[in-house]
Amino acid sequence: MSGAALGLEIVFVFFLALFLLHRYGDFKKQHRLVIIATLLAWYLCFLIVFILPLDVSTTIYNRCKLAVNSSPAENNGSYVTLAPSSKQKCFKPWSYIPDGIMPIFWRVVYWTSQFLTWILLPFMQSYARSGGFSITGKIKTALIENAIYYGTYLLIFGAFLIYVAVNPNFNLQWNQLQTIGIAAANTWGLFLLVLLLGYGLVEIPRSHWNGAKREYQERMGRNMDDYEDFDERQNSYPSEKSLAKLHKQVIYSVQRHRRTQVQWQILLEQAFYLEDVAKNESSATRQFVHTFHSQEPENKIIQYFYTPTVEWYWECLLRPWFYRVLAVVLATFSVIVVWSECTFFSTKPVLSLFAVFIQLAEKTYNYIYIEMACFLTIFFLSICVYSTVFRIRVFNYYYLASHHQTDAYSLLFSGMLFCRLTPPLCLNFLGLTHMDATISHKNTQPTAYTSIMGSMRVLSFIADGFYIYYPMLVVILCIATYFSLGTRCLNLLGFQQFMGDSEMTSDLIDEGKELIRREKRKRQRQEEGENRRREWKERYGNRDDSTRSRAVHTDQKESSFSETNANRPLSKYTRSNGKTERDRIELLQDAEPLDFNADSVNDDPLESDSGRYQPGGRYLSMSRSKIFDDV
Repeated sequence: MSGAALGLEIVFVFFLALFLLHRYGDFKKQHRLVIIATLLAWYLCFLIVFILPLDVSTTIYNRCKLAVNSSPAENNGSYVTLAPSSKQKCFKPWSYIPDGIMPIFWRVVYWTSQFLTWILLPFMQSYARSGGFSITGKIKTALIENAIYYGTYLLIFGAFLIYVAVNPNFNLQWNQLQTIGIAAANTWGLFLLVLLLGYGLVEIPRSHWNGAKREYQERMGRNMDDYEDFDERQNSYPSEKSLAKLHKQVIYSVQRHRRTQVQWQILLEQAFYLEDVAKNESSATRQFVHTFHSQEPENKIIQYFYTPTVEWYWECLLRPWFYRVLAVVLATFSVIVVWSECTFFSTKPVLSLFAVFIQLAEKTYNYIYIEMACFLTIFFLSICVYSTVFRIRVFNYYYLASHHQTDAYSLLFSGMLFCRLTPPLCLNFLGLTHMDATISHKNTQPTAYTSIMGSMRVLSFIADGFYIYYPMLVVILCIATYFSLGTRCLNLLGFQQFMGDSEMTSDLIDEGKELIRREKRKRQRQEEGENRRREWKERYGNRDDSTRSRAVHTDQKESSFSETNANRPLSKYTRSNGKTERDRIELLQDAEPLDFNADSVNDDPLESDSGRYQPGGRYLSMSRSKIFDDV
């Protein structure tokens, strides 16, 4: 089984990333390079999350093997190991990865993701956002924007190098300089990670708890900056730059229009579903009845097992309790994460609950338990962080929307965020479980992932200060999220927010109810019309077919009769389509152009010069003078 688990997870994670990207992106309309770059970024980030538990179990086995092969007081190279109990043996885990594979694997994954997030994806993002009309114009715009972006970073890095060169106390080598660069990237990622984690730890359990309610209201924001006041400008010839800017706005507006239409249909389906659940709760037959039939064809296998009775028990009885239990479990995980984030720096005694669980399993070398505990921990942390990335909106400019409605700019931006958040997330996980020697203060064999990151002791103020005390900020962020302090502050500053205790919210709710009722009546009329047409076709379908066949037979007889009369040389009258030809000629004579730009419109047909009716505009004069004055 050596390496088999690694190969299976590599394949599984690829299809997982492909499935999520298919849900949010559009493979048919978006550029292939955008799809490939985003897929690679998501795939590498998910791969780190899934492979890291295997790295932990392999490291624990290597520590045990190293302890067995050395004496209790022997110094094995740079690591001091203690021999385990004589009754304990080192059992190789089922997912053991041979030596030398993990360091190469982490090095390739990490540096590829860093190349994507700092070089390739920002350039593609600027290219996708550009409104240029040619490839050269788009590349030029992307280069200018990224030159300003990276110039700032190079300036800061150059100042740091000058400071190191001038200060005689620093004697940095290339490995230490590489570690400083990694630490700088992880520090930026940890700063954003804690902000997103504080929101997700509260919002995910609360959303599942609210999902158990029947008529619940999701908090939503309305951006009032969508409507801009444009001053009257003098008519002037547009430049290429202004046209490119207008093109950029048009592309964004079209994408947003399509996305809004799809989201409106999704919200309608959700509203109708909640109404159906409320109506079926009091059903005596205990069979779920839908108000409207599903527009998409249902799977026959699902229909066979998911009968109306099963659907009633699930939707009206089991699902609310399932969501409540799930919300309680997630809330318990959130409390454990918050407690561990505030106490993971304590080694004597060990206060981090995740470190306690891993150390208890390490004593018995229960690798299955170790991998499951590590996977559940890092998976929950990833869900809290990544779900926040999928939910946040930056002035509706960056927005990940499902059902293939995410634009290229948002997909690339999400790939950048994932690549910047995943490495500090994994380091934070290793710190919570005390698998990082910087936190545990033990001179033991590190994980392969930590060895790639390098020792943070080069920057002691980051290793002993920022990495330890900054995660405690998650407590304040969780409290602020629970009481919606951010929404209340924005509302006080004048930014209109959706709050349950304001007049604007009640007006929006009433308006939304009226829109739902209007759409419901519209769909009912459509279904009634379709039912009437179906009944008419079933009742009179055969009669219409016979009538249509008789009409075709009559036309054939008339055409043959016309051909017979046309062949008579002495015939005085001919039977042909003379009436049809006369009607066509009269229509062509009346088809005069309409002048909708006329200065005045005469609605009275009796006052017109020609005596003809003017439907919404007057006819143009057929005189040769002033016929093109309006052009």
